[in-house]
Amino acid sequence: MTPSGILESALYVTDLHAAEGFYRDIIGLEPLGKVEGRHVFFRCGNGVLLLFNAEATKIPPAPDAKLKVPPHGTAGEGHLCFTASAEEIAAWRKHLAANNVAIESDFEWPQGGHSIYIRDPSGNSIEFAEPRIWGF
Repeated sequence: MTPSGILESALYVTDLHAAEGFYRDIIGLEPLGKVEGRHVFFRCGNGVLLLFNAEATKIPPAPDAKLKVPPHGTAGEGHLCFTASAEEIAAWRKHLAANNVAIESDFEWPQGGHSIYIRDPSGNSIEFAEPRIWGF
């Protein structure tokens, strides 16, 4: 058996309100759901980006909870990469500059393809890259 794709990806954030504004207003993702102080979820293409308050996800569900999601989380900065064509990366550069978001790194991969990296308000490394960096 092999999974056919990734349905959801999670990042853990230190300031849920700031992260929600960043991914909604700067990155342009459509909110799907929210529990104040715990999480906010966004649609991203055919997948979902989950943003969690890491401290809140360490708490086990109550015995009578409807959704018995086990505790999870991480500490420190994570990484997520959004797919983007060369033209979209050029547009992202302009959009990010107009919104005072610094590009931390901007380079061509030896195997072909381009990436730019930024940081979200929690310090997570966010990349925009051409799919050809992985041979797609």
